[in-house]
Amino acid sequence: MAEFRKTLQGLPWIVKILLVIVSDLYGALYRISRGDAVGIVVGVLQLVTGGFFGIFLIIDLVTVILKKEVTVLA
Repeated sequence: MAEFRKTLQGLPWIVKILLVIVSDLYGALYRISRGDAVGIVVGVLQLVTGGFFGIFLIIDLVTVILKKEVTVLA
């Protein structure tokens, strides 16, 4: 999982933004790749509920634009 997370971190900034906008799959996979219980639970819930009905989409988009990575619950 650590290698997968490094791969996600190594993506270009614009690709991260596009992945968050299109499906928010980037944020969910990033949280799941953290490997601890909180990251896995939040990541799976994000996948199942569609980013908690769009809330995480907005949060992930803002954090990726400002800090160039997902930082909330990650």
